Amino acid sequence: MSYNLLKGKRGIIFGALDPNSIAWITAERVHEEGGTFVLSNAPIAMRMGQIDELAKKTGSQVIAADATSVEDLENLVQQATEILGGKLDFVLHSIGMSVNVRKGRAYTDQKYDWTQKGTDVSAMSFHKVMQTLYKHDAMNEWGSIVALTYMAAQRVFPDYNDMADNKAYLESIARSFGYFFGRDKNVRVNTISQSPTPTTAGKGVKGFDGFIAYADKMSPLGNATALDCANYTVSLFSDLTKRVTLQNLFNDGGFSNMGVSDAVMDTFTEDDA
Repeated sequence: MSYNLLKGKRGIIFGALDPNSIAWITAERVHEEGGTFVLSNAPIAMRMGQIDELAKKTGSQVIAADATSVEDLENLVQQATEILGGKLDFVLHSIGMSVNVRKGRAYTDQKYDWTQKGTDVSAMSFHKVMQTLYKHDAMNEWGSIVALTYMAAQRVFPDYNDMADNKAYLESIARSFGYFFGRDKNVRVNTISQSPTPTTAGKGVKGFDGFIAYADKMSPLGNATALDCANYTVSLFSDLTKRVTLQNLFNDGGFSNMGVSDAVMDTFTEDDA
């Protein structure tokens, strides 16, 4: 169901790879709500994914950009504002990568050049995106910038590896830059801490299937889906949340406030029996 919440609004959506990705589903929902946007991803991700299919479906243009390159980002912002016909109202940062995770390297045995690459892609890129938008005065007043994160930024999930550190840094950047963007431009900056979601990236984490089942049993409302996250993002892009900023917002079915659930305890007592 569409409510035209984003009618007349323009933006950039980073990170759509395939129909399983949260950015992809968010782009579909933004389109349904009347928003127009440019899609962007790194050139290598574009070759691996199906972003052209999404562009056709949503009437969008695709601009390749390495989010770790300020030059690429400046070109992206310039082109996006020209294509869309003005300043931006929303930006979604859905970018994350750990070479250590991909290569099966333990947290206690990191290869630090891989760690630095992951930090640059997953967190520093968010600062670079916002700094580019800020310096070029590319956001409309009351615009909204959202990045996707995970609660491993606050709690220990051993197999999440150095991505936990990346997400903690990402959330700090959101608060710190969000202050300046709010003070100087009346632009909102928030992060959404999403349930474990079976995206292409998520499935690369060791033990993911077991953990997603555990999180579902722990959460009174069950795990939030990618569509749930997309809908939440739409609300943050809309004018209904004009005074919400500097927040890390949990979209996780209540998992983040749980200590234990009956469903999880039943599993242990069944084992004892």
